[in-house]
Amino acid sequence: MESRSQSPATSLSQQLSALWRFSRPHTIIGTSLSVWALFAIAQGGHWPTATDWRSLLGAWLACLGGNLYIVGLNQLEDIEIDRINKPQLPLASGEFSPRQGQWIVALSGLAAIALAALQGPWLLATVAVSLLIGTAYSLPPIRLKRFPFWASFCIFTVRGVIVNLGLFLHFQGGFPVIPEVWALTLFVLVFTFAIAIFKDIPDLEGDKRYQISTLTLRLGASAVARLALITISICDLFMIVAGFTVLDAMNGTVLAIIHLLLLALLWVRRRSLDLSDRTSIAAFYQFIWKLFFLEYLLFPLAYLAANR
Repeated sequence: MESRSQSPATSLSQQLSALWRFSRPHTIIGTSLSVWALFAIAQGGHWPTATDWRSLLGAWLACLGGNLYIVGLNQLEDIEIDRINKPQLPLASGEFSPRQGQWIVALSGLAAIALAALQGPWLLATVAVSLLIGTAYSLPPIRLKRFPFWASFCIFTVRGVIVNLGLFLHFQGGFPVIPEVWALTLFVLVFTFAIAIFKDIPDLEGDKRYQISTLTLRLGASAVARLALITISICDLFMIVAGFTVLDAMNGTVLAIIHLLLLALLWVRRRSLDLSDRTSIAAFYQFIWKLFFLEYLLFPLAYLAANR
């Protein structure tokens, strides 16, 4: 379906609205929650000092800048595809010109690196590696998003490994990494794989036209949706078992109840998913992100409740 071209954003309110959509809000929320969650875990139940709060603010702003760079660069390279798959995005709709998009991406990337460099080596490494992988994901001639395995690898490596371990090491000041952070990292690593494969289901038409190979094109929407559901279920079951076995600093009962509820909610919500309806698919995709958000809220709470 062809998109209707919108007029360029001119007023301040229009530009801010377009910038918010350009930033892909669900990724901004996910990035913010991951920063705050790792900060809370690193504090270990102690009230932060003024220096700790400044460290949190600096890391948060640097990560937000990196997030904007990565999602913005992807949109710059996918304008024609997004006119089919996501016509509401500012570049695809014409609210932002490609030149404006380039400025936003360049400035956000530079700001992310500069802020991270001021905070310390662990945060600088976290942001720099994330930006490098994000660039390789979108930018020709590498453009790893063309290949299903490498596209998923980029997403779950950044979200699952680099962000969690890098932020914890930054906030704690180095090694060791506690078992609870390793467990959260493994959970997010596998969960992000489900996000990575499910996100291509509503983009089938545009990906097919522009020859972007995805698992959805290879296996079909039904198989990919089933794989994503099974993957998320495994994540929840892993946390239930880990809470009673290896995570000594967690309240196993609380962790088990939380993930049993999330698992039940997932399969109840699955009953309303209609793979022939793009609106239903998009709504379920946002629901998956909400489960992702909840993990970054509930896991630190369960950890802090056992260490107060």
